[in-house]
Amino acid sequence: MKRPNLKLGGASRPEIWLGVNYWSRAGGPDMWLEFDADVVEQELRQLAEHGIGLTRSFLVWPQFMPEPSIFDESLFDLYGVFLDLSAKTGMKTIPTFIVGHMSGEDRDPVWREGRDLYADPFMLEQQSIYVRAVVERFAGHPAIVAWLLTNEMPLYAGPSEPEAVTNWVKTLVQAVRDAGGTQPVSPGDGAWGIETSGKENGFRLRQVKNLIDFVGPHVYPHERDEWRQLLTAAFVCELDHFGLPVIMEEFGATSAFADDEAIADYYRHVLTTTLLAGATGWIAWNNTDFDRVDKDPYRHHAFELRFGLVDAQGRPKPQLAEMTALGKLLDKIELGRCERAETKTAIVVSSYLEVGYPFIDPGTRPLIRDCLLQSYVAARAADLAPAFTRELDGIAEDAALLIAPSMQTLTGPGWEELQERAEAGATVYVSYFTGDVPGRTPFHPGLWHPDLNAFFGVRHLLRYGLVTPIEDDEIVWRFEQGFGELEAGAELRFRVRGSEDGRSFLPLEPKEAEVVAVDSHGRPALVRRRVGEGAIVLSTYPLEYMGALGKAVNPNDTVRLYQALAREAGATAPLRVARPDVHVDRLVRDDGRVFAFFVSYSPEPLEVEPELENGATLRELTTGEPLARIALAARGVAVAELLGSQAENSYRP
Repeated sequence: MKRPNLKLGGASRPEIWLGVNYWSRAGGPDMWLEFDADVVEQELRQLAEHGIGLTRSFLVWPQFMPEPSIFDESLFDLYGVFLDLSAKTGMKTIPTFIVGHMSGEDRDPVWREGRDLYADPFMLEQQSIYVRAVVERFAGHPAIVAWLLTNEMPLYAGPSEPEAVTNWVKTLVQAVRDAGGTQPVSPGDGAWGIETSGKENGFRLRQVKNLIDFVGPHVYPHERDEWRQLLTAAFVCELDHFGLPVIMEEFGATSAFADDEAIADYYRHVLTTTLLAGATGWIAWNNTDFDRVDKDPYRHHAFELRFGLVDAQGRPKPQLAEMTALGKLLDKIELGRCERAETKTAIVVSSYLEVGYPFIDPGTRPLIRDCLLQSYVAARAADLAPAFTRELDGIAEDAALLIAPSMQTLTGPGWEELQERAEAGATVYVSYFTGDVPGRTPFHPGLWHPDLNAFFGVRHLLRYGLVTPIEDDEIVWRFEQGFGELEAGAELRFRVRGSEDGRSFLPLEPKEAEVVAVDSHGRPALVRRRVGEGAIVLSTYPLEYMGALGKAVNPNDTVRLYQALAREAGATAPLRVARPDVHVDRLVRDDGRVFAFFVSYSPEPLEVEPELENGATLRELTTGEPLARIALAARGVAVAELLGSQAENSYRP
């Protein structure tokens, strides 16, 4: 199964971006009112010296357009100076128009007077006039590489109806094109729409994907589990693949909330895992710390002062070194010529995440997202390098293993597709889940399948209107037969979490299905129904749901279960490691060279001995020396070249 890895410029002239969101430390968001050209030039030169070639720059809307249809030409002149300095120092930039929201504060033109930015005809016209004015002045400047309509519009203008938001995007993109802007354009909204979050704000990738040129997620997670924290950005990138390049438009961390060495670890993981998740550009937040504690927005959002790659005196912080290291790696492997290795595993995304079906509680959608994230983390730890397959687009036909994690809701046709995929040879895994809505009783708790018994080959023993509670605090599975790498008698353990409704299991009797594992009470815990050329495997417990609610839960034994499922399905990767705290994936260059990535989640240094198939070997990327073991620093990343497996792993455009 091919995994998306689109690049700006296409296959003939691929563009890879490595950049920062930029405010000068001389002025911050007020840099246009306190412009210091010498400081700006020094900052840009320092970034270029560290391998960063791109900034995202911000034209503060109420400053540049103080009255309707009236512009401050002196600020436009200063922006022109900034562009000239960018060109002088070898930097490119992406102007952002509607700013708008910035660092915990909204900067509103006084003449807006509360009008709706998406739908009010006057405000639509004024935004278009502003965009055209910027583009007409600067579209031909060599420093301009792309355009962004806004900075986090859902925070500034609030949510709206998808039709209004889509029309707003269409209107402003047309203004860019009418004014002569031929460069790529994107909304700058953060990609926070319903397709990735389960929460509706009106920005729909499905509706705007034909209007824009790339997707730009803004990701600042706050998790109770370190692995989910480190993998959330990659997870978001995977969900953002809608036929466009994915650019990590904003990510980062403030030194007010974490030690700089820990932030460097975070950068290393986010940069590497989003690369492996198909991102082809990175724009960190942001270039510099500030010393502006007396000025808004930092007066009331003081933690925003310390997001920089350099401190307020211009001294590099360790996270800058991680950006530089990534740039050198991308040059070495020539990322523009690389694609992600194909995978045999896909995680099923229920259409209920993004479709407003009648009488469905919107509160269920974020939980679908959380279960998907926990499943993604486990599949990564199992070295399955999973893709996502969306029910709304048709479930993938070329995956050997399909994972439907804690999947309460699919449509009737969706369940039929899973049956068809199993008959055609795939292993389909489903974990039973009754559903949960935080703070409320679920609407029709239970697995929404039209014929659960026939699908899984069982007779369920449910009582109407009642869930079957899990009474134990820990579930212990014992395998009745060998399954993948698990021998008969092997045990898996899972901590139990959840609400009174969600903390439940499926009591059943096997009919056409065989019992693979039982719980500590002797009840079926994992059953398999062989169908056609494949199989449907049911967990009677909502493993991913329980894991998603956990604090410091990863890795748990879901990883071992996924590894066993992959072995049964013939979906194991040709390169993997036994340790769940080292994740492995591959990029393949168009000349057949395969680059193996090893990402450690261990807080201690370690060495691992990779498991290789088909006589493959590893060698050091720079020296070409053979490698039998891979040394990894604490939370480190290593890259080696994989030899001898090109025939089954190579990419051919």
